[in-house]
Amino acid sequence: MSPRKIIIDTDPGQDDAVAILLALASPELEVLGITCVAGNVPLPLTSKNARIVCELAGRDDVRVFSGCEAPLTRQLVTAEHVHGKTGLDGIDLPDPVMPLQDAHAVDFLIETLRAEPSGSVTLCPIGPLTNIATAFRHAPDIVGRVAEIVLMGGAYFEVGNVTPAAEFNIYVDPEAADIVFRSGLPIVVMPLDVTHKVLTTRARVEAFRGLGTKVGHSVASWTDFFERFDMAKYGSEGAPLHDPCTIAYLLKPDLFSGRHINVEIETEGRFTTGMTVADWWRVSGRAANAMFMGDVDAEGFYTLLTERIGRL
Repeated sequence: MSPRKIIIDTDPGQDDAVAILLALASPELEVLGITCVAGNVPLPLTSKNARIVCELAGRDDVRVFSGCEAPLTRQLVTAEHVHGKTGLDGIDLPDPVMPLQDAHAVDFLIETLRAEPSGSVTLCPIGPLTNIATAFRHAPDIVGRVAEIVLMGGAYFEVGNVTPAAEFNIYVDPEAADIVFRSGLPIVVMPLDVTHKVLTTRARVEAFRGLGTKVGHSVASWTDFFERFDMAKYGSEGAPLHDPCTIAYLLKPDLFSGRHINVEIETEGRFTTGMTVADWWRVSGRAANAMFMGDVDAEGFYTLLTERIGRL
């Protein structure tokens, strides 16, 4: 079979970096490009970090595009308190040599979706949805050309990690998320309910380090840094690797289970802005618009992740 064509839309972030590495290590996937958005850290850093990760993987052929520097209508909220001032704190890596592409990320999304056969490109947003929503706004004709959207964001039972009601990626730009969830496209959602079930453990981190490679050591160092926040916040033994769940789903969907339900984005709530109102029990009568995952085989996930990281 031909590799599945994907575009990764991202705001690296240590867990974003691991997701990118997983995709680049997997021959089942063809990464047409990486589009960067402001989120975990401001846009200049996310655009820099994506190129650092590509060079770490030995893939300076991958095209990286800089996109939207702020949400559609709101002030940018960032997460240096989680990811550190660079977004990739935990290990010192050299500045990238590979250049950013000249085109804006939104233009790349539009041009690529128009050029590729309709229904052949999957979008994998693992940050705020600003780039995707802006592309859909500027070029409505591309919406129907997208095969599927597999994203990390939202929550139901776990509720919020940035406010009591909202997960970070959706909270940063709820208006953009609303556009995406109303697009009518097939959407697969990896919410906190799933990502909090793929916690790092000492054994899992040391398995990365034990690969004996620069990539393995980098992933171990990132997770060492990244997990300190969640361990202090939740009292857990490790940290969730949120974003690699999207790529793992593309590779082994049977690792995950969920329900096809209605998901609405709260954009006006006094206390609930950015909430994914997930109708898990199907009580609203609203039509289902997303496959909202609820569970994951954590051991299978880490087996896949470690094996693929070992290839780089």
